[in-house]
Amino acid sequence: MEMDLEIEVMGREVIKPATPSPHNHIQLSLLDMSIPAMYFSTIFLYKSEDLVTASREVISKKLKSSLSETLSRLYPLAGEIEGVSINCNDKGAVFTEARTNLLLPEFLKTLNVDSLAELRPKVEDGDSPSAWPLLSVGVTFFGSGSGVAVSVNVSHRICDAASLLTLVTDWSETMANKKSNVGIHQFAEATIYPPAPPHMASQSRTTNSIKCAMNRFVFESSKIAELKRKAASESVKMPTRVEAITSLIWKCVTKASRSNLMGPRSAVMYVAVDLRLKVPSSVLSPDAIGNLQTAFFLKKDAESEVEIQETVAAFRTAKEEVDKMLKDNVQSNTLGQGLLNMMGSQASVFKPDIDIYTTSSWLGKPFYGVDFGWGSPVWMGSATHTVYDKLVYVSLMDSKDGEGVEAWINIPAEVMSVFVHDQELLAYAVLNPPITI
Repeated sequence: MEMDLEIEVMGREVIKPATPSPHNHIQLSLLDMSIPAMYFSTIFLYKSEDLVTASREVISKKLKSSLSETLSRLYPLAGEIEGVSINCNDKGAVFTEARTNLLLPEFLKTLNVDSLAELRPKVEDGDSPSAWPLLSVGVTFFGSGSGVAVSVNVSHRICDAASLLTLVTDWSETMANKKSNVGIHQFAEATIYPPAPPHMASQSRTTNSIKCAMNRFVFESSKIAELKRKAASESVKMPTRVEAITSLIWKCVTKASRSNLMGPRSAVMYVAVDLRLKVPSSVLSPDAIGNLQTAFFLKKDAESEVEIQETVAAFRTAKEEVDKMLKDNVQSNTLGQGLLNMMGSQASVFKPDIDIYTTSSWLGKPFYGVDFGWGSPVWMGSATHTVYDKLVYVSLMDSKDGEGVEAWINIPAEVMSVFVHDQELLAYAVLNPPITI
């Protein structure tokens, strides 16, 4: 039985950077402005003896003062977007404090992914990811000192997943007095992608009009090994877990989608690629902030079947083509143009009569290393779907053990109702299992 999560908000205030911003404006890139204006949201849950003995006031004060220091190193997050640039005016980030009588172990044992909405900072009237605040954070105290949730809402106009990790790592290390690097973080601006032209400020990317449903599927390491064996073929003898899991999900989602339609539709899988992992650090710092990604597409015509081995092989080929493009363009010093050409070629894929599934992998990114002084999180998850219920996407995240994978899948509700019963999927994944701590 799910436990009701009743939250009492104790306060909402604006946190300014500890020191003034060194620059007046930060230029947004063409890619920054091409991404839908949205907040994406992540939640970290902690349990610690220190949380039992320390007062809420002391914990909140330390979180706020450390956030203020972090904002001085990530100063554009305290600014506001004006046109196609960020005015680094130190307007600040929003900090919300809340509490609940529910105990953390009880909440996790009967986790309802939609209830995560209660733990993230509420998006108030007037808040906008394409204006201000660019960053909102929240702390929620569970009953009897049983735990705490730290949630982060950040504008996708300025951050991707790797940027989010840099932000929360800086904040947590500052709070835990582990921060040794006190330098300002590099914002990519228009160093990789060209600057956004001014007319893009008045354009808006729309999401689907169909209401989506989110579910969390957990793949244990033993099941991933089985799936990788099934996904192997002559062309790809050793599939990665991303290739195997993504191919299975795409097959099952496409099957569910087609069962709900009068006639089959073409489907496209859009796979995001983190440039920091592909480009030499001399060209792009591994800690650079911004939307620093490219992507590749896999396409299936309306009538063709989606097979796992075939998808894995296409995935590997497309990924290798992106790797080669990046390597060649870095060597010839034409990276920006190469990425721009790729964006142009992909734009033609976005058509109304095609189902598009955006997928991204956070695997290998050390989110479970985010320690505010209470040890590693007992669990972390996504709450982006609670802000945008019409966004179709799949995110892969590490399980706490680092071996398993949690797949967060947000797809049209009528497709989800079929998808959750797919026996091929359920042979490898468990739907929203309880989390024991």
